Amino acid sequence: MMRILPWLTAGVLGLGLAACGEAERSAPTAVAITESTSCALDGMLLAHFPGPKAQVHFEGAEFPEYFCDTVEMFSIYLRPEQARLVRAIYVQDMGKADWDTPRGHWIDARAAFYVVGADARGSMGATIASFAQQGEATHFSREHGGIVLRFDEVTPDMVVLDGGVLNDQKM
Repeated sequence: MMRILPWLTAGVLGLGLAACGEAERSAPTAVAITESTSCALDGMLLAHFPGPKAQVHFEGAEFPEYFCDTVEMFSIYLRPEQARLVRAIYVQDMGKADWDTPRGHWIDARAAFYVVGADARGSMGATIASFAQQGEATHFSREHGGIVLRFDEVTPDMVVLDGGVLNDQKM
């Protein structure tokens, strides 16, 4: 028994240290946007446009990539070639944030409720509204149309970034 005790103690300490390492690797917190925060896709300044914003924290990156629209975030995240490890994704809770000048109110994107197909406009036109509470998403969909979905129910065909050019018959 005396020979086993040092190994047992070392094992327990090792598990404790491993747990500490996991705590350090927990999801990063959302980072507030400023007047100069720009979109990773097109360089637009987030603070100058309405509708929900998003940020993605990738493994190995010091700062998140920001998106001026939830559609852009989903478009990047759902691409089959997107191979970077995602540590965290945040969107704004539009049940609390002002639609025209959203600031703060960041929530875990994977736990949020989304209204797809609403008439509300974001920085790039039609957008996907994000909410922390299902009831607020349902209320928004009754006022603005669309359907309420969870994060994993949003599909690539719902977040096409062609700007409508493919359907423009005047071109």
